[in-house]
Amino acid sequence: MTQAIDHSRRNLLFGRRPEAPPPIRPPWTDEAALAGSCTRCAACVEACEPGLISFGAGDLPMIDFTAGECTFCAACADACPEPVFPDAPERGRAFSHIVSIGSSASPCLTLQGVVCQTCRDECAAAAIRFDYRIGGPAIPRIVEDICTGCGACLAACPVGAIEIGRRAS
Repeated sequence: MTQAIDHSRRNLLFGRRPEAPPPIRPPWTDEAALAGSCTRCAACVEACEPGLISFGAGDLPMIDFTAGECTFCAACADACPEPVFPDAPERGRAFSHIVSIGSSASPCLTLQGVVCQTCRDECAAAAIRFDYRIGGPAIPRIVEDICTGCGACLAACPVGAIEIGRRAS
């Protein structure tokens, strides 16, 4: 899982440590619901077929997209005995994050002149589009309204140029 961390020279010189981004929680949950209701029984961890859920920050379940993508099967919600996932599939958008491409310390291959569309090929929602240009490879663009936040593109990127950030709305 790649998330934006500010490693700027200014922060280094002023002795500021970069803040770690908040962990990604299981779909249809939020920090407040987990903190108030999660008993840490690990039922969601065992039920997650792709193996994305584990216990991490604050001993609460978190998602690690390096293992694969969320299929939105809702097995984690079905297995949970607590009201952590209220009306899971009916709640709408499963994740409050969205991906961005090419703004990390590891730049996107296409921005370096190398033809690569691996992220697009892995995106089942077709949220990653490529804008063609003269004199170089097509440039990736995220269609925010379509992106589900499933994480399929994160594990697929050969250089780790995809980051997770907060959705604007």
